[in-house]
Amino acid sequence: MSWTTSLGGHSYSFADLRELLAKATPLRSGDVLAGVAAESAAERVAAQTVLADLPLAHLLDEAVVPYEDDDVTRLIMDGHDAAAFAPVRSLTVGGFRDWLLSWEADTAALTALAPGLTPEMAAAVSKLMRVGDLVAVARKTRVVTGLRTTIGLEGRLATRLQPNHPTDDAVGITASLVDGLLHGAGDAVVGINPATDRPSTVRALLDLIDDARQRLDAPIQSCVLTHVTTTLELLEQGAPVDLVFQSVAGTQAANRGFGVTLDELAEAHAAALALDRGTVGSNVTYFETGQGSALSADAHHGVDQQTLEARAYAVCRRFDPLLVNTVVGFIGPEYLYDGKQILRAGLEDHLCGKLLGVPMGVDVCYTNHAEADSDDTDTLLLTLGAAGCGFVITVPGGDDIMLNYQSLSFQDVLQVRQTLGLRPAPEFEAWLGSVGLLDDAGRVPQLVPEPIKALMS
Repeated sequence: MSWTTSLGGHSYSFADLRELLAKATPLRSGDVLAGVAAESAAERVAAQTVLADLPLAHLLDEAVVPYEDDDVTRLIMDGHDAAAFAPVRSLTVGGFRDWLLSWEADTAALTALAPGLTPEMAAAVSKLMRVGDLVAVARKTRVVTGLRTTIGLEGRLATRLQPNHPTDDAVGITASLVDGLLHGAGDAVVGINPATDRPSTVRALLDLIDDARQRLDAPIQSCVLTHVTTTLELLEQGAPVDLVFQSVAGTQAANRGFGVTLDELAEAHAAALALDRGTVGSNVTYFETGQGSALSADAHHGVDQQTLEARAYAVCRRFDPLLVNTVVGFIGPEYLYDGKQILRAGLEDHLCGKLLGVPMGVDVCYTNHAEADSDDTDTLLLTLGAAGCGFVITVPGGDDIMLNYQSLSFQDVLQVRQTLGLRPAPEFEAWLGSVGLLDDAGRVPQLVPEPIKALMS
């Protein structure tokens, strides 16, 4: 099916849904690099006008990546819940936007709708939204998960404590871990990106975090962000694996580039569930995504990067995750050129994931060669806080010395919690109070409590 429309005396044609979605996307450098972006602002408006009038149900009839060629497409189509979709089936994409902004679309209605939405529907409607719309709809969309802490509750903002070290040095990692705990970070996960995927190193890091957890009696979950096949090997050895991690993307070919299949994810998910390590829930997977990953793997099929990002959330949704985060500025300016594009992408990703029933967080970050700075991260953090984001990633000083990119510091989250009246996850908040790391007013003390001193020794 193709579409033609006129705007300002010019005629614009869109050959298929893939082209229509791409050219309706707000400008970003990755789509320009892929050759799929609108050639002008006028063409973008023309595409958005056509998209607004497109029946929402059409996105069930035309796949942007062929069903027979792609297991992610098959996952999306075969798992679609027609009954959940029924309340909005008669709407256009523009009408769906209006409904999402209405009083009728409350938290309960959005939760019930999630199994009936496809990633393409979420991506399409987000392309018609302003920043304020992305915040308003995401704020009333709740996805709550748990393992040892409960993530996603209203009025809460959790953090991943990321104590990376360029040589996986135990002392350096422990110092960063203690620094984070002293600032009230770590309620989403203590998650280390290892410098090497060697199983013995990963096992040592898992043991390090689990030992700290037990010595402090802290309600935290750990994750060493190694490849899923390494995690499977360690699970067979009896390692203390709380969360199975994997980077995933929105096409079968892109996931092949990550060296992973849906069957391997299912195997690891089942193995981690069998350990039964949770206390308040049983969500045992953690996924990272990011706009541009499929393009960088030459596996994008001519689809715009934001639609492909939303398709990655269908993979995540299949495995009932505790956490999913988009590393929104990590891949670089080739895909998101500046702070404005990073802001827009972070809010789009956050909304689309939550609409699909995925527990979304964001790595508010940028690479050193991007046209972005700490003012841009402050802006995105504040808007995500207002939008009800489940968690963000924090590193010492906001500078990841192993991955060489800029993220949020522990202090940044303390500030946004205070500014917006947000709190840590409830189980972690109670523990912080019990060890003297949080006073009755929700403030972090300046003196180091005795239990933390003992860990430091």
